[in-house]
Amino acid sequence: MSLPAGAVTVPLPGGARAVLAEEVPVALVFDGVTQAVMMASPVDLEDFLLGFALTEGMIADRAELLRHEVVRQPQGIELRGWLAAPAGQRFAARRRAMAGPVGCGLCGLDSLAAVLRPLPRAPRGAGAPSWRLAPPARLADGALAALRAGQSLQDAVRSVHAAGFWDGAQMRALREDVGRHNALDKLAGALAGQGIDAAAGALVLTSRLSVDLVQKAAMIGARVLIAPSAPTALAVAEAQAAGLALIARGPDGPTLYTETEAE
Repeated sequence: MSLPAGAVTVPLPGGARAVLAEEVPVALVFDGVTQAVMMASPVDLEDFLLGFALTEGMIADRAELLRHEVVRQPQGIELRGWLAAPAGQRFAARRRAMAGPVGCGLCGLDSLAAVLRPLPRAPRGAGAPSWRLAPPARLADGALAALRAGQSLQDAVRSVHAAGFWDGAQMRALREDVGRHNALDKLAGALAGQGIDAAAGALVLTSRLSVDLVQKAAMIGARVLIAPSAPTALAVAEAQAAGLALIARGPDGPTLYTETEAE
């Protein structure tokens, strides 16, 4: 049987074999400094590096990531990127600010204020695709069905998340990963690499909607975010502030949680 990238077979007691998702440590290294180490699926790694840099605000556009390389080590994988001067200077300044003891324990962030970072807001008066006028249930059903149909890794292993870009008729890009944040980062990188405007469609996720996913979506200019699970209250507040239409599970099915200027 041909396995999709990101899947491996492992032996089971009694001689049978199971198909499981690969999970490896992936270090994201910029200008020689490790920014994060994530447990991730070892696929679409160039998209991962670019997307992470975009959704975390390290770069403003694709051109600020000058070059990159994928280095496979015995213990995992290093994704190495080099930043253009302005982005590199910002990155170095932030790293210096983080030096010394940090006690908040918030996943490596240097302060409580960094958790709720300023987000770009959709431009005033920006138009919306006509399909957004459809009821939330119809939008969610169509988008989630298209996402599920494209999950080849999930079909094999039954244990990975996905993030896709839906244009109202089809899924134009889709990425899968063992981590929900990683899947969205990989999608962000894929969109940037293909020159696709995130505002021209909807980001569709398989996971619950926490505030960090809303932040990543807003950082790449998304206007619509669709997911099958209910959001957190903070995710709704941040989506509202960023002008992001949030469609997710509600008491009576898919629900539009935010009002935006384009509605």
